[in-house]
Amino acid sequence: MTLDPTKHPDWQIALDAEQNMKTFEALTAEMGLEPSEVLPYGRYMGKIEQQEVLQRLESRPNGKYVDVTAITPTPLGEGKSTTTIGLVQGLARRGLRSSAAIRQPSGGPTMGMKGSAAGGGLSQCIPLTPYSLNFTGDIHAVGAAHNLAMTALTSRMQHERNYDDATLERLSGMRRLDIDPTRVSTGWVMDFCAQTLRNVIIGMEGDGRRNDGFMMRSHFDITVASEVMSILSVARDLADLRQRMGRMVLALDRNGRPVTTADLEVDGAMTAWLVEAIKPNLIQTIEGQPVLVHTGPFGNIALGQSSVIADRVGLKLGDIHVTESGFAAEMGYEKFWNLKCRYSGLAPDAAVIVATVRALKHHGGAPQPRPGQPLPEEYLREDVGLVEAGCVNLLHHIGIVRRSGVPSVVCINKFYTDKPAEIDAIRRICEKAGASVAVSEHWEKGGEGALELADAVMDACNSPKRNFRPLYDWKLPIAERIVCIAREVYGADGVDFEPMAAQRLKALQERPDADELGVCMVKTQYSLSDDAKRKGVPSSWRLHVRDVLLFGGAGLVAPVAGDISLMPGTGSRPSFRNIDVDVATGRVTGVF
Repeated sequence: MTLDPTKHPDWQIALDAEQNMKTFEALTAEMGLEPSEVLPYGRYMGKIEQQEVLQRLESRPNGKYVDVTAITPTPLGEGKSTTTIGLVQGLARRGLRSSAAIRQPSGGPTMGMKGSAAGGGLSQCIPLTPYSLNFTGDIHAVGAAHNLAMTALTSRMQHERNYDDATLERLSGMRRLDIDPTRVSTGWVMDFCAQTLRNVIIGMEGDGRRNDGFMMRSHFDITVASEVMSILSVARDLADLRQRMGRMVLALDRNGRPVTTADLEVDGAMTAWLVEAIKPNLIQTIEGQPVLVHTGPFGNIALGQSSVIADRVGLKLGDIHVTESGFAAEMGYEKFWNLKCRYSGLAPDAAVIVATVRALKHHGGAPQPRPGQPLPEEYLREDVGLVEAGCVNLLHHIGIVRRSGVPSVVCINKFYTDKPAEIDAIRRICEKAGASVAVSEHWEKGGEGALELADAVMDACNSPKRNFRPLYDWKLPIAERIVCIAREVYGADGVDFEPMAAQRLKALQERPDADELGVCMVKTQYSLSDDAKRKGVPSSWRLHVRDVLLFGGAGLVAPVAGDISLMPGTGSRPSFRNIDVDVATGRVTGVF
C-alpha cells in the first residue's frame, strides 16, 4: 500500500516504493534497449551506452520534447523535479511512453538545507539513497578531472620556479609556460557547500622546503559548478568531450596569453576520468517510468541543465521526453533556450512553468519562508490578495517563454494546504493573459494527480503556434548579448560593467572565436534582478556585472552579476543532522 505523503517523509515513501520497483534489466527491456546497450550498477540502476543506442535508432523520429522551468523560487523550491516526475507519471497513465531527464543531486544541497533533487511525495525517483549520495560516481569523476588539471598547473608552476630552462627541459622535456601566479582564474572543487574555502592560500612551505608547492591565493568552487561539468552537459559524444577538454583555460602567462589544459598535457588524462561519466544514468519513478540522470544542478552559477546526450537518448526511446532546467525561467530556461538547444540542435515542443501558492504569496509581500522552520502565518491562511499581487512574477516568466516562441503551460503545483480561492485566482489571472493553466496534485496523488497537467502539455505540444527562435544573434558582440538578456529577460534598464569585467570582455571580444562563445549568466536565483531581496518584478534597476569568466572548453562566457559565489554556504540547519544509518541493516535514513 502506498504511504500517505501528508503523513510520511519522502525517504519513508521511497523506501516503501523500492520494495516493488522494477529491476534494471526489466526497465531497460521495456524501453526497448538491447542488453549490449546498458551497463548495470547493481539490480536497480545503471548506465546507457549512448553511442550504440543513438546509432541504432538514428532513423527513428524523435518524440515530443518538453522543458520544465519555474517562477522565481523561494528557498524551499518550487518543485520542478517533483513536477517533472509527476508529469512523466501522468503521461504514462494516458498511455504514452514517457521519460524524464533530471540532474544528479549535488552533495552540497543534499547535506545542506535543500535536500536531494529526487522529487517528493508520490512523484519522486528511486532508489533514493544511492541516487542522492554516491550514485554511479559521475560527480566524483568530474571533481577528479578538474582537480587533476589544477594539480598539473600548480606543480608546473613549482617546477618552473625551481629550475632554469635547460634543467626543466632535461628533467621533464617541458618547455617553460611562464604562468603568471596573479592571473590563475581556476580554483579547486569539492562537492559540499564549504564557504570557508571560498578564499584560501595554498602551497605554504614547511620548514623552509621549496618542494611543498607554489604559494599563492586560490579558491574552491562547488564541483557541479566546474567547467568540466558544463563540458559534460554540452558534449555530443566522447570525441567532442575530448576536444573540449583540451580547450579549458586555467590561467594566463606573463604576456597575457592563455594557458590551457592542452598546454599542460593533462587533457587526455582528464578525459580518462570521464569515459564512464559521459554515459547517462538510468533509474525510475516510483510508478516505474524511466528517469535519465546526467550532469549537475545550479542553474544560477552554472549551465544547470540535464545533458544534451540524455535528451537525445530519451527522445529516441519514447513518445515524449521531459527535461528539466535549473531554477526559474530567467535563469534555467534562458540557458536551455539560448545555449543548450544551440549545442544540441533540438527545439522544444512545449514548456511547463511551475508555480506554487507559497511562492506567489512571497512575491506578493509575505515574509520569506526558511527551510527547517515553521511557515509564517501568511502561508497557512487564505489570502487571495497576496497571491494576486505575486502573480506579476508568474506573468513575467510566461512572457519569457512566450518570447522564445514555445507554447507554455502554467502548472499550479498544488499542496493540500492550498485554498480553492487562491488556486482560482491564479487560474483566472493566467487565462486572462492568454496562458494555458493546469492544476496538478502529483505530490499527493502521483500520476493520477497529474492527468490535467499531462493533457495540457500534450495539447501544447500539438499547438500550431510553435515558432522557436533564439533571443539574439551570436554574431553580436558579447557585451550586447549580455545587455539583451538583462533587458529582454530580466527586465533591467541596462547593464553596468565594473572596470575589470569590461577589460575582460574587451579581451574576449578580440578572440577569433568570440561569436562561438555562449553567454552563461551567473546571478542570484531568488530575484529577477541581481539583488536577492527584490521580489515580484523589480523596476528601475540596472544589472551590475562585477566579473567575467571564460570557460573555453565549454565555449561559454560567464558574466558574474551581484553578490554571488560559485561556492554556496552551509546554513545553520543542515540536512546532514537528520541522516543516519541503521547499523543492523545498513539502511540509510533521513535523506530527502
